[in-house]
Amino acid sequence: MVQTTSGDGIRTLTLDRPDRRNALTSAALRDLEAAVEAATEPVLYLHGAGEAFCAGADLDEVQALDAASAESFAALGQRVARALESYDGAVVAGIDGAARGGGVELALACDIRVATPEATLAETGVKLGLFGAWGGTARLPEIVGTGEALDIALSGRTLDAETALRMGLVSRVTAEPRTVAEAVAAVDADALRVLKARIRDDADRETQEQREQQAFADLTAKRE
Repeated sequence: MVQTTSGDGIRTLTLDRPDRRNALTSAALRDLEAAVEAATEPVLYLHGAGEAFCAGADLDEVQALDAASAESFAALGQRVARALESYDGAVVAGIDGAARGGGVELALACDIRVATPEATLAETGVKLGLFGAWGGTARLPEIVGTGEALDIALSGRTLDAETALRMGLVSRVTAEPRTVAEAVAAVDADALRVLKARIRDDADRETQEQREQQAFADLTAKRE
């Protein structure tokens, strides 16, 4: 379900279930988590095989869940999203085709989201009497603001790439998302990791500034 390749500072993670638009089962989520944890490259590039990025959770599995297993399934998805978010390096999502539900949520956990002109994104769970529970209700308003997050989640509407760009849901729109990962992989790996850690830091401002000073000094020392 998750294929991995490595080269030129990039670990490519391919969601490889094109006949189901790369919908994720519990087993696939565990495979993705293991692939992220095993990676050591400065850049992870996450994308989908075929004509979709990721349709989200596998609905056949979701329909069979009871309350207890639903909680476990949500916890697993949240754990995978945290693994992407906390990866010691940059994580780039290449969104080509459809991203739905959990697919959007995994993309939200990535550092840079790059869409092709053909990409579409939607949180469609509300139409099924559910919602994506892989951390999206926290990350979506952080990224696009509360108003836009409510619009996206409560309506379940589908966004094209340009609309997603205007909202800040994606960072760029380009025909070849992988070129962004390649450009990021070309920068200094130590500085890349430090910058991600600093920007992701959620400590109070004074603590962040102290850590920033130390990180700058540490990088400077490596150049001496």
